[in-house]
Amino acid sequence: MELQQMRYVVAVAETGSFTRAAARCLVVQSALSHQVARLERELGARLFERTSRSVRLTPAGEAFLPAARQCLDFAERAVAEVAAAVGEVRGRVVIGVIPTVAAVDLPAALKVFRQRYPQVQVALRMLPSHELVEQLRQGRLDLAFLGLPPSVRPEGVRGHELARDDHVAVVAPSHPLAGSAQTDLARLAGELFVDFPSGSPGRMQSDQAFAAAGLAREVAFEVTTAELMAGLIREGLAIAVLPSGYAPRLSGVVTVPVVDGPSRVEHLVWSAAGLTPAAAAFLEVLGVPGTVGAV
Repeated sequence: MELQQMRYVVAVAETGSFTRAAARCLVVQSALSHQVARLERELGARLFERTSRSVRLTPAGEAFLPAARQCLDFAERAVAEVAAAVGEVRGRVVIGVIPTVAAVDLPAALKVFRQRYPQVQVALRMLPSHELVEQLRQGRLDLAFLGLPPSVRPEGVRGHELARDDHVAVVAPSHPLAGSAQTDLARLAGELFVDFPSGSPGRMQSDQAFAAAGLAREVAFEVTTAELMAGLIREGLAIAVLPSGYAPRLSGVVTVPVVDGPSRVEHLVWSAAGLTPAAAAFLEVLGVPGTVGAV
């Protein structure tokens, strides 16, 4: 069994196609297919079900994929650890971020990081907090910025609490609330809302606050980015409730404090198995201790 064969299997699983996997791995499809078939013979089981229209993992493939990813991660980490031992930080760091990260000026931090460690490749993945935690546990991320209700703690990871933040109402400049010094949930409950998808931590913060106040509200639009929220708000189609640290970054809208509104906690988390040299270097740039215990 070779690492390259594992890379091919991961690429096929992630792209759902031998053709796309070969393009990603910069090899001809016949060579990639041959190596996958060779690995299947060695394992004594088929990893993929192939039809004329699709490629999907078999149960054996589902069992093999997490271990293959872990082996590849350990191999990359071994190379990075050797480089770090001789005074170099290089490799790759994969960072997950929520759409409304506010506790850290991420572009500014990445600029400093790039200046200090130009040999490190950075990949950013934007997803809801619960999906980021799951990908972190699977070894698909090195670090993740989360935003969670105060009552929720990410499990099975290590991390650091970055900030706590109250939410504000976000409305169009022409909205009757735009000139208000403050508002409350009872006043907002009669409005149409735009919010994140139901069940996501970003949505949960607001849902829990209205439920705790015994209030119902109508979410007319579900979106995945705050920028799209702002567009709908500017058109007067809905209002939103967003973290006060993030809301000022949206253009063409007005924010109003909510006296009994929801709040959230921003966390920076990483694998309980530890940090790669590149991930540890990023924490150093942020001034976050890498020896923090479980969250």
